[in-house]
Amino acid sequence: MSLHRSILVLSPLLAATPVLAQTTVTGQPATGGASSATSGGQNAVTRPNTDHAHDDRPAATGTAANVKLERGANSFTEGEVRRRLEKAGYHEVKDLKKDGDGIWHASAMVNGKPASVGLDFKGNVAVQ
Repeated sequence: MSLHRSILVLSPLLAATPVLAQTTVTGQPATGGASSATSGGQNAVTRPNTDHAHDDRPAATGTAANVKLERGANSFTEGEVRRRLEKAGYHEVKDLKKDGDGIWHASAMVNGKPASVGLDFKGNVAVQ
């Protein structure tokens, strides 16, 4: 068998073999026992789970006093905001309005006392 004919016979067989992935290393691995958290790598971003605002647990006095509301594109509807405030223990929610920073503001009652409350795009509730 000639070399030319051998190449023609083997070419389809080589084309059908699986291709192995190649790995490219960028940067330097952490050294000296450093973890990714201390080696200058990207930190993870964790957002609170706001799908269910503390179901069946009303807000205790002062729990929302230390929360800082954050600006952001707020996609909550007025009805969703009202339900979240009620689940957090606020009742008789009135004057519900969203400001230019994406924070909802309202007047409400909590533990029999009037309060001004806000809700940010993450679902955080705070007394203002």
